[in-house]
Amino acid sequence: MTSKTHDGGFVVFDHVQKSYDGQSLVVKDLNLSIGRSEFLTMLGPSGSGKTTCLMMLAGFETATHGQILLDGRNINDVPPHKRGIGMVFQNYALFPHMTVAENLAFPLEVRGMSRSEREERVRKALDMVQMGAFGSRRPAQLSGGQQQRIALARALVFDPELVLMDEPLGALDKQLREHMQFEIKALHERLGVTVVYVTHDQGEALTMSDRIAVFNDGRIQQLAAPADLYERPENSFVAGFIGENNAMDGIIDSLDGDRALVRLADGRMIDATAVNLREVGQPTTVSIRPERIEFKPELMPPDAHTLPAVVRDVIYMGDILRARLRVAGQEDFVMKYRNTLGQTRLNPGDQIRVGWHPQDARALDPVPSEPA
Repeated sequence: MTSKTHDGGFVVFDHVQKSYDGQSLVVKDLNLSIGRSEFLTMLGPSGSGKTTCLMMLAGFETATHGQILLDGRNINDVPPHKRGIGMVFQNYALFPHMTVAENLAFPLEVRGMSRSEREERVRKALDMVQMGAFGSRRPAQLSGGQQQRIALARALVFDPELVLMDEPLGALDKQLREHMQFEIKALHERLGVTVVYVTHDQGEALTMSDRIAVFNDGRIQQLAAPADLYERPENSFVAGFIGENNAMDGIIDSLDGDRALVRLADGRMIDATAVNLREVGQPTTVSIRPERIEFKPELMPPDAHTLPAVVRDVIYMGDILRARLRVAGQEDFVMKYRNTLGQTRLNPGDQIRVGWHPQDARALDPVPSEPA
């Protein structure tokens, strides 16, 4: 497999903008470099600009401003069929009147390959997705998961260096979707192809990606490896969008390096790591992951501030327990803890104290208040 590099810029968006009406920008000054053999996911809510970016890269939309480079070549004016890019859609986009083998052979025929070479490539592509026995069937005779495998094989059959995937697993049930995530990731690692993947599913992005670009409002909010994105969100949008998160509003009371003391609305103090906040008195929203909250005194750092909490309810989730607490005036403060032998049982109405390591709580930009 080709070694990954994020600096080589196999795919580059250079100051790319997109407007459909000449006024409002759907994509705002996008600068993004994707390394050869990288699996990069564009993640974000509906309307964030991620799919528009994928469509511009595929050639189905044109950039209003800026340029898109593929292996150092400006492809703004190159038609889609001449970009040499494999594409996998959510609805599979298979030709219903063709057999599976004919669907895979079609892009090879368009490229002028001989019949013998087409047959060999189709055979290899079907074997690659464990569908070698299905070449004579038509798409309507296949399950959704089988159709998705064929769509994936068709995108890879002509050995493209770049494959784009637009919500490819969205139509599958949960169990099959999770299985296909691992299959696609394994194929990527085996083939070394560059993948740009679009989804709104955070779990899917965390499972599959080398890096994730989180989109909102036409901009990348953060670009990072999955663990960095989850553990070290750089703003409140990313903290709230990736995984479950507790958000507590307050004011920076004091700063010591990157360690902040935050005064909550009820006057209580909590410890946090300051992120892009450098002034005492600044408003902030503190982000704390539910699994990082402790209620056993022996597991808390000795100098950490703790808060009183009342247990509202506890939900059994198998490997973990999810407790909903009343903390500092918040009714839906969530704590998760492992379901282990001898674990302290919590019950509704129990009064406890909760705390955390300061590095696990991040003081970020304040979450905008909802309009009245």
